[in-house]
Amino acid sequence: MSIVELPAHSLSCAIHAREISCRDVMQAYLRRIDVVNPRHQAIVSLQDGDLLLRQADERDAQLARGESMGWMHGMPQAIKDLCNTAGIPTTLGSPLMRNFVPQEDGLMVQRMKAAGCIVIGKTNTSEFGLGSHTFNEVFGVTRNAYDISRSAGGSSGGAAVALALRMLPVADGSDFMGSLRNPAGWNNVFGLRPSQGRVPMWPAQDAWVSQLGTEGPMGRTVQDVARLLDVQAGFDQRAPLSIADGARFTGALGGFDCKGVRIGWLGDLSGHLNMEPGILGVCEQGLHRLEVLGCAVEPAQLGMPPERIWRAWLVWRRALVAARIAPFLLNPKNRSLIKAEALWEHEEARNLSGTEFLSASVQRTAFYQHMLSLFKEHDFLALPVAQVWPFDVDQRWPGYINGVEMDTYHRWMEVTIYATFAGLPCISVPVGFDARGLPMGLQLIGKPHGDWELLQLAYAYEQTAQEVLQRPPPVASAWR
Repeated sequence: MSIVELPAHSLSCAIHAREISCRDVMQAYLRRIDVVNPRHQAIVSLQDGDLLLRQADERDAQLARGESMGWMHGMPQAIKDLCNTAGIPTTLGSPLMRNFVPQEDGLMVQRMKAAGCIVIGKTNTSEFGLGSHTFNEVFGVTRNAYDISRSAGGSSGGAAVALALRMLPVADGSDFMGSLRNPAGWNNVFGLRPSQGRVPMWPAQDAWVSQLGTEGPMGRTVQDVARLLDVQAGFDQRAPLSIADGARFTGALGGFDCKGVRIGWLGDLSGHLNMEPGILGVCEQGLHRLEVLGCAVEPAQLGMPPERIWRAWLVWRRALVAARIAPFLLNPKNRSLIKAEALWEHEEARNLSGTEFLSASVQRTAFYQHMLSLFKEHDFLALPVAQVWPFDVDQRWPGYINGVEMDTYHRWMEVTIYATFAGLPCISVPVGFDARGLPMGLQLIGKPHGDWELLQLAYAYEQTAQEVLQRPPPVASAWR
């Protein structure tokens, strides 16, 4: 098995056993990026190769002295282009930020660097992270790992494609409205949205209200996802709502007893969610793998009007997104350089009152309490990760599903809001392909702070899904 084919946990072991050098690892990944990336545009702001090799040599020298920085020692890593990286442009996919070079790393990057990774560049994202299609006016569009004519999803599309095409051993993403889960599903990799507060974000404009978005891990194996989560997670006093339970994610994932585990299959929410043909069926194939393990999969009812949840969600989203866009609009000349969807979010929030926001927060609280009642009947919940298959890369977003018009640019992603709005851990697991060879994922949703149990279930599932996971992207240039 070549270096770039190794799972991240195996790569770490090989580096620490000195079976392969950090220089060899860096050279192998840079060669792969050189061959594959021009077709897919997943990695951006790639750093100078000689500089990166010198950093790899420094990691090798540390190992020669018996020193290891941690699990990621010597691993090449590209950071999603929404997170600050010292000395490397952090553009947010916006022309307004094209030349912004942070002086300090974001907290997640600090933790990953402290674990030994070498930052080689950034992964492409949608402008301001909005919309589940990775394109922007700075770097262009990221193309799906399995079909370059199709969207990679987003906003962590660059991360997912880089993983699928073996340009990175493991990747970070972030998730607000499926921004990590959707591209994971569309590129046949795993992506975990951790529990709210599990991975604290800093710097942040607001540390009290802006809790719908979170950073998190992505990988080609569940073990890799768990190991990266262990690096990213942990309380930080600058993020007062971050989780301080001391949980670790480096234990053995195997041995989870699936017999009798109750999984509630929410499907399309009794017809509320418009779904393209084939999505429910391929997800049910994935659920059948869990049944083979002994899980009890049962149809489940949401039990609360989805439209009521959606309306409360819109209020929260508009308030939080508008606050991010507002500073850029202090200069009226910037308006022409901001994408229409971001401007729409800002305009929709202009007349939003505090009373309306608090009313939506009351509704969100009621929804969370209702989700707790569902977990009295089920140990986990399941939903498709997307309502459409990867769409045409030249399309901004799906305007229709099965002839039904989407009333916002993100209504077609409604299936992702339930885990987010309740602050629950949720992992996207690959389940299969359609007749065109396009991938799809399934969301498995865990109980509050149940990240470890969710990872154990996903690991058990992974062992039954090798025929899906071992199906490589068919792009010939990716495998030279």
